[in-house]
Amino acid sequence: MYKLIAVDMDGTLLKEDKTISKETIKAINKAKARGIKVVLATGRPIEGIQSYLQELNLISSEDYAIAYNGAIIQNTESKQIISKALIKGSDLKYLYDLSKKLKVNIHAFDLEGCITPKMTKYTEFEGAMNDIKVNIKDFNLIEDEEGIIKVMMVDDEEILDEALKNMPKEVFEKYTVVRSAPYFLEFLNKKVNKGEGVRALSEVLGIKQEEVICIGDAGNDIHMIRYAGLGVAMGNAFEEVKKEADFITKTNEEDGVAHVINEFIFKAS
Repeated sequence: MYKLIAVDMDGTLLKEDKTISKETIKAINKAKARGIKVVLATGRPIEGIQSYLQELNLISSEDYAIAYNGAIIQNTESKQIISKALIKGSDLKYLYDLSKKLKVNIHAFDLEGCITPKMTKYTEFEGAMNDIKVNIKDFNLIEDEEGIIKVMMVDDEEILDEALKNMPKEVFEKYTVVRSAPYFLEFLNKKVNKGEGVRALSEVLGIKQEEVICIGDAGNDIHMIRYAGLGVAMGNAFEEVKKEADFITKTNEEDGVAHVINEFIFKAS
């Protein structure tokens, strides 16, 4: 029997207009009523998903969110951090220098929010999407030991494609590198990914690997899809994500998350 469902947000839980369908809300509420833990697993900060947590009734002392692609796991009510794995200011400076060589824009998240050396349309989008303030900072003045949650190269898809082709091999050895959107390339602590986030939360909750369903659509969802007892790719998922999945559901416009819950929680019981 499945006891935990970890759900990605953009392209998975959310439709293209960034809303959650009534069918999906209904299915999640039914699963919760059966005692199944439903957790949002996202690249966003927890501040950026508050309205969705509220809509799904997932704010309580017993509810958690996997934020920043697994770098931080928090209780949704108290905001208490139960797990975190950061990089440092020295890593930010290294990646900033690299971004200049690759001619790609960059921003990052420290423990206070989003920081950037200059405002771009994708950094503006990050702030608006998550309803957070973006602070302009000189990255060269950041202390080497300062905690940094993640660094992001943010630019047009073809620019990031070219940057990836020219990325030094050592970058992939030093960091977890995930493409969370065509215009977002993220760099995290090597130990961090959504799969490790789901694993850490499952251990806290006493839930076995085979009791976990993970649902996603993009490159940053692959680790949790591999980890899950049932790894699910959305019908609109990247092809490399579908190859890793045990099951391919309907698209995010066709209530794909609700379809998984109905098929594997209710029809199977």
